[in-house]
Amino acid sequence: MTPSQSLRLVIIAPDLLEGISTDSHARAQAERSRQLRIGLLENGYNVVAVLPADTFLYERLAQLQPDMIIVDAESEARDSLEHVVMATRDARRPIVLFTNDNDTSHVKDAVAAGVSAYIVAGLSPERIRPILDVAMARFEHEQGLRRELADVRTELQDRKIIDRAKGLLMQRQNLTEKAAYDKLRKAAMDKGLRLGEVAQRMLDAADLLG
Repeated sequence: MTPSQSLRLVIIAPDLLEGISTDSHARAQAERSRQLRIGLLENGYNVVAVLPADTFLYERLAQLQPDMIIVDAESEARDSLEHVVMATRDARRPIVLFTNDNDTSHVKDAVAAGVSAYIVAGLSPERIRPILDVAMARFEHEQGLRRELADVRTELQDRKIIDRAKGLLMQRQNLTEKAAYDKLRKAAMDKGLRLGEVAQRMLDAADLLG
């Protein structure tokens, strides 16, 4: 199985069937959308669903669990993105937007909201694979940075809590700073918890007992 075949994609696209026979713009947009889907399939991607950007999108994505979301939009790109970003807020996924709308005034906002790639007039089949590869790599890199930032914040918070717990032990049990730290560390090892968790539990118990 190739990497593209292992990726499960969901396409977010407007329903263009109604009025398509009489509206030349709708026909052109429908053909563009069809070419995008053909290009994805020809490149070996597993398109598991095509969904509208509506209020049910969150539940549908939670059920399908796609690896990547493709947004197929034109003038309504901003509205579609708002639905997608809200639907992925609890489970982030790479988002790639394909559009023929040359108004790129909201590209910056789209990227800030979590869009991994914003592609204008990029529907040629030979461009699809590198676009999605770069989008996935960028998403994974940004996720790594977020995890590192979260780890640093947790470490800083733990350090403050540990310092407070050490101070309490030093005060109430007349311990040196090293002895207080060693006592916390031993308790953490015995309970299989992080040092910060043990320190927080001790502080909570002290607050409860007064």
